[in-house]
Amino acid sequence: MSRSAAILPKLVCNDGKAKLLPAVHPNVGIQMSYQRRLDRLLERMNRSINYWLAAQYWANPPELAMDASSAADFIRTLGELGTRWMKRFNQAAEEMAKWFAQDAFKRSDAAMAKILKDAGWTVKFKPTRIVNDALQATIGAQVGLIKSIGQQHLSDVQGIVMRSVQMGGDLGTLTDELQKRYALTRKRAALIARDQNNKANATITRVRQQELGIERAVWVHSGGGKEPRPKHLAFANGQLGGPIYEINKGAMIGDDGGYTWPRYEINCRCI
Repeated sequence: MSRSAAILPKLVCNDGKAKLLPAVHPNVGIQMSYQRRLDRLLERMNRSINYWLAAQYWANPPELAMDASSAADFIRTLGELGTRWMKRFNQAAEEMAKWFAQDAFKRSDAAMAKILKDAGWTVKFKPTRIVNDALQATIGAQVGLIKSIGQQHLSDVQGIVMRSVQMGGDLGTLTDELQKRYALTRKRAALIARDQNNKANATITRVRQQELGIERAVWVHSGGGKEPRPKHLAFANGQLGGPIYEINKGAMIGDDGGYTWPRYEINCRCI
């Protein structure tokens, strides 16, 4: 038995019987599918950038890189690439965000319904106004994040290319620098996929708990992170007023000193 489980107060329902429900975990399949979709979009953009910049370099040999017309050509090429790929990211963001949010909410609802059924309650969740508000907010957040992946990568690429042009760098060095930036962008996309899957699951779970009249939950630390948040760990172990918290308010252990819920802060894997 974990320390958190050992110190729990007795939780009693209206029928006088204690009911401690299992946690509703994020669906890993959705996370991986989300990450793969982001990867495919990034890979296509990376191939396009490498192709057109290589073509531009061959048209403007390295020894001419300091020439003003050469720099103007690179700026024009980057501008065209940026416009083209941001258009694609903007379109993909709307479609991908809607798919992800709807699927994440649907899977979390199904998981929670099963947990409740196993505990003796049969519940059929409906698309209420509060749930729809949460869904639309989640979609909006995904749209902004997906667009930001493209915007940040293109901005970084522009900086790398212009520095290479100014220094008269060769194509091989430029390609290496672009691949390093691409790897970092993919890493950020993977973080977004994992973190947003956690948040979407936590959001719909909290909303459904509130709709059902469940007022309190138990904060359990995941133990999976290399650098756990000290306040999250302490709260889960019965310190700082934990591990029980009010669902409508959360626990006052946020990074900013305010209230928060499990999986709401970046890289938080608590349940």
